[in-house]
Amino acid sequence: MKHFVFLGIGIAITLVFFILSYSQSFNIFEQLYFNQGFNDQLYNLSMYPVLALIVIILTWGAAALYYYVINSVNFDRWYHWAGVLGITTLVSPIVCYLYIDSALKNAGLAYGGESVQFAMQLLLMSAVLFVVASFSMRWWSTNCRHTPIPQ
Repeated sequence: MKHFVFLGIGIAITLVFFILSYSQSFNIFEQLYFNQGFNDQLYNLSMYPVLALIVIILTWGAAALYYYVINSVNFDRWYHWAGVLGITTLVSPIVCYLYIDSALKNAGLAYGGESVQFAMQLLLMSAVLFVVASFSMRWWSTNCRHTPIPQ
């Protein structure tokens, strides 16, 4: 029963993250990085929900990949989990940066430095969501359920 509680809490945290990406008064992305012109363009182009979906899909997908596809006794140590965390934490901001850069270039705007700084803030969000996803879905893994912290 507690496994479903962890899954429910993880899904709830992820939904709050996604809902806060839509929020106009308290936007989670603007709380971590704010530059008036840059953030206005991201909001006007409706990029925040797409960025949130990119982060959610990559972090939950990487956790599912680790716990259900890799799922090997050869990769059930904390440092293997940390490697997947590191890769996910690096790939997610890169994908978001590429999306932001291409969307802003298509709109005829150039915010190179701001895009990089914004992507750096996504490192934190990606890492937190990967940990949330890991603790939400690890219970049903046959070999890696004790990673990163034993039960």
